[in-house]
Amino acid sequence: MEGNGIEHRTVRANGINIHLAEKGEGPIILFLHGFPGFWYSWRHQLHAFASLGYRAVAPDLRGYGDSDAPTDVNSYTYFHIVGDLIGVLDAIGADKVFVVGHDWGALMAWYLSLFRPDRVKALVNFSVAFPPRDAINKPVDTFKAFYGDEYYICRFQEPIAIEAEFAEIGIDKVLKYALTSVPAAPFYLPKGKALREQIDIPITLPSWLSEDELKCYVTQYEKTGFTGGLNYYRNFDLNWELTAPWAGSKVEVPTKFIVGDLDLTYNTPGFKENINFDVMKKHVPLLADVVVLKGVGHFVQEEKADEINQLIHDFFWKF
Repeated sequence: MEGNGIEHRTVRANGINIHLAEKGEGPIILFLHGFPGFWYSWRHQLHAFASLGYRAVAPDLRGYGDSDAPTDVNSYTYFHIVGDLIGVLDAIGADKVFVVGHDWGALMAWYLSLFRPDRVKALVNFSVAFPPRDAINKPVDTFKAFYGDEYYICRFQEPIAIEAEFAEIGIDKVLKYALTSVPAAPFYLPKGKALREQIDIPITLPSWLSEDELKCYVTQYEKTGFTGGLNYYRNFDLNWELTAPWAGSKVEVPTKFIVGDLDLTYNTPGFKENINFDVMKKHVPLLADVVVLKGVGHFVQEEKADEINQLIHDFFWKF
């Protein structure tokens, strides 16, 4: 899978095995994938930034790819993942690194920067903005109140159930839809008929995702299933409880935020207001820029790899 000088190894971090894909020599950039992804989501960036004089490192996060996947649902909190990342940095001999995150990887990057700003030189995050803690309402209750029980995050809460529906549909069909066809709007998975209507509609792969690239995703998820990634969603409320001591805290690392205007997150009610530069800067004081890419969906680093690479490089070279 995707050779061309990418090296693979496993390190011990925070009591588990974490698989790394890396390429290049120089200042380290840590690339953190989201759902449904794994290190391969950053294939374009590994090559590009190695050629620009960086050491590009993309781990499979806990529960994904060739990293360990603890069976306890509650082993996927922000604290577990940030602990893994600190362990990875220690294992590769990195004191302070650049960080790039997408989707759940962006959320982990926000909390890495919040908890351990001493280990982050600068941050570029995609799709998921920093979420200031609501002092009163638990996240899942809020999602249900706004969107109902069939909203995808609400459906992901019950272990086993959604995995069984995905397995019945077929991992290949679920991934093909998730990577290419999720609407630019709140996303629903009706119980017992999740994706049933959508998967009957033929999907032509976009220019940024070839059949071979899709096969890499399918092959990996046929080995691991979706449970590891879904367990991140199942810890929203536990994370809310555990992060109470950080209520009102700010992310104090230099940051650029990027999102596509066809991303389902961008089209979530309230999101556009929350990424207004002045609003976001209240919580991320060293925010340098907010970039909204026209005609781009959720998987920005794959859909517009060259443009994204330039945006990252233009920011990091200053440091």
